[in-house]
Amino acid sequence: MSLDRSDVEKIAHLARLNIAEQDIQEYAENLTDILDLVDQMQAIDTTDIKPMAHPMDAIQRLRSDTVTEGNQRDHLQTVAPAVEAGLFQVPKVIE
Repeated sequence: MSLDRSDVEKIAHLARLNIAEQDIQEYAENLTDILDLVDQMQAIDTTDIKPMAHPMDAIQRLRSDTVTEGNQRDHLQTVAPAVEAGLFQVPKVIE
């Protein structure tokens, strides 16, 4: 797909970009190269390729999911302005 001057001007207008007159041709060439690359990638048959989360088969190191702090609800609710049935009450913000 080849973009011309008017295509670049339309894209710049939609994106609210101010491109200098002398740069429009370079933008057209760069955008054309990008769109050609996208066309090449779309032409590749990926039916037997399974999706992957990371191309390098990296494994994310996770910490163990253990409780490190006890339940302090009762202690924290002693200084709360309003509590009912073990829940903090807050003023209504949205009507």
